[in-house]
Amino acid sequence: QVPLVESGGGLVQPGGSLRLSCAASRSTFSTYAIGWYRQAPGKERELVAAISSAGLINYADSVKGRFTISRGNAKNTVYLQMNSLQPEDTAVYYCNYPGLSARLRNDYWGQGTQVTVSS
Repeated sequence: QVPLVESGGGLVQPGGSLRLSCAASRSTFSTYAIGWYRQAPGKERELVAAISSAGLINYADSVKGRFTISRGNAKNTVYLQMNSLQPEDTAVYYCNYPGLSARLRNDYWGQGTQVTVSS
């Protein structure tokens, strides 16, 4: 029940890039699917990318071709490489376990990391 920790956000211009990191102390982290979510002001939180323990990957249509999710050499870390960023990508980004129920997932939301895309 220890929250996940997100980092790497910041302010970038349209067309810029950022790499977000998600870390957990949970020893079984690598045995679960990990997802990146984002929430913009006035909108519901949405899943934008996920990677399973077997390496299966899915992306939301809105980020397909621009974002890449991957597991680090240390298996307790997952990254989100974001390229060609646009203003509509502005949001707080979180990581969590998409394979869990919503109730259990609530135990793991961290503080998130702010991504702002603006000129």
